[in-house]
Amino acid sequence: MNSAVNETRLRVRYAETDQMGVVYHSNHFVWFEVGRVELLRQLGFSYREMEQVDGRYIAVAEAKCRYRAPVRYDEEVLVRTTLRNVRESVIQFTYELLRLDDKSLIAEGETTHIVTDENMKIAELQEKYLRAFRAAMGKSRPSDQIANS
Repeated sequence: MNSAVNETRLRVRYAETDQMGVVYHSNHFVWFEVGRVELLRQLGFSYREMEQVDGRYIAVAEAKCRYRAPVRYDEEVLVRTTLRNVRESVIQFTYELLRLDDKSLIAEGETTHIVTDENMKIAELQEKYLRAFRAAMGKSRPSDQIANS
């Protein structure tokens, strides 16, 4: 697996479903976060480390989700998280939620994050994080970091 991709499995809990027995839509964003946290861990660091040790936060600036199919209590879901782009003060991730048994697409989404300091002012990532992100994406030079938009 590409180091810029993480796959995390989870099982739908009853509390995550609505009156119709379908996962409530906002839970998809919670699952995106689970995938994002695990991707960072896979890269060798954690959100906690970024915040507590280095004073860097990754604030969500934009979040999108396209719902494709319902998912219900006790089904297993694969959260596939991909590092899409990284610049000094912006990180973008994409997500796919797949039903584990048949790999059918449940939802897809993306988030854009602004790097901030503890005062919520835009800040740059420290070099150790930029290196890890760039290595995961197979890029090494700042000129390689131009957005693919």
